[in-house]
Amino acid sequence: MHIEDLLRTLAPQVLGVLARKNGQFDACEDAVQEALLEAALQWPHDMPRDPKAWLTAVANRRLVDMWRSESARRAREERVSAMDADHSYQSAPEADDTLTLMFLCCHPALSAPSQLALTLRAVGGLTTAEIASAFLVPEATMGQRISRAKQGIQKAGATFSMPPPAERKVRLGVVLHVLYLIFNEGYAASSGSSLQREDLTTEAIRLTRLLVAAVPSEPEATGLLALMLLTDSRRPARAMADGTPVPLAEQDRSLWNRGQIDEGIALLSSVLGRRAAGPYQLQAAIAAVHSEASSHDQTDWPQILALYTVLEALAPSPVVTLNRAVAMAMVNGPAAGLELLAGLDDALGRSHRLHAVRAHLHEMAGSFPEARAAFLDAARKTRSLQERRYLLGKAAKLDSTGP
Repeated sequence: MHIEDLLRTLAPQVLGVLARKNGQFDACEDAVQEALLEAALQWPHDMPRDPKAWLTAVANRRLVDMWRSESARRAREERVSAMDADHSYQSAPEADDTLTLMFLCCHPALSAPSQLALTLRAVGGLTTAEIASAFLVPEATMGQRISRAKQGIQKAGATFSMPPPAERKVRLGVVLHVLYLIFNEGYAASSGSSLQREDLTTEAIRLTRLLVAAVPSEPEATGLLALMLLTDSRRPARAMADGTPVPLAEQDRSLWNRGQIDEGIALLSSVLGRRAAGPYQLQAAIAAVHSEASSHDQTDWPQILALYTVLEALAPSPVVTLNRAVAMAMVNGPAAGLELLAGLDDALGRSHRLHAVRAHLHEMAGSFPEARAAFLDAARKTRSLQERRYLLGKAAKLDSTGP
């Protein structure tokens, strides 16, 4: 495991240890961030035998230093003196605090957007820029939102413990959304040199398994796990050796992970029909239709279009409409899909995905100049180096072969 991946995995665990022991989530989060920075500088030359214990000890020292510098009040000094004198830490117990940390970040005192942003930062390890990209807002706006959220946790007097069952159910929707966003950032990285980030998809699946074990009666949690497994099953076929993306229509389906597909379909089958299907179950059903097709041409696109239509009515969003436009084009032709895209510019104009879909549909329709222009627009807007290379390649091919 690369150092960056290790730090991302350990960060929420260390934050959980500090928050459970000391409270004051905002100060603990700042201390962990400083410890991560020190580790990033030191570990390439001197890797500790127990990285988690090292991070915990360093973060604890930073926490003590912050408290001492902020105030010399007697109560705080007494709290500091009560800590372990040598600040040594053994490895944390086997129990994973990450799920508790997620529910803490989803405290009802915070607005839903703040809950999402804070959890993605503290648990998912996403940067402010990555979170801003997921929410389609400027980075500075997201930075302010995260800062206010940390302060809100402190003001609410939240304790580091799993909420009671009734309150846990209220927070569950945000927890599911966070896990979904972490997985999506790993499956289609919004920036950087890699098309996908296995560390994030693996962690999202791990955390969702923990959540399903904690709330086995919640069909949407199971549906989300099924969606992740079915989607992640395609990972081996999504890129060539040099990292160039391979579109779904061109993927070698023999490379898809059959074990993940079978588990995902079994999970979905166990919850469908238990009650009205929620958004994650519907998305998992769409992924299952793709997984069951032996080839792109054999895909049951009418069924996928019907599922997207139900999903859009249940949980409308520009991204769902974007995906429905693709299904519409496959069933009724590219002109029908392009018509659906016409109303998305205000909502998704900053996202490269809208322009990439528009380009593909124009290409399907034989409108090569329009397709080339849309591919170039998409290439300018993406922050993923691999996607940019792919999109520019598509534009160049149309430029040389199109009429």
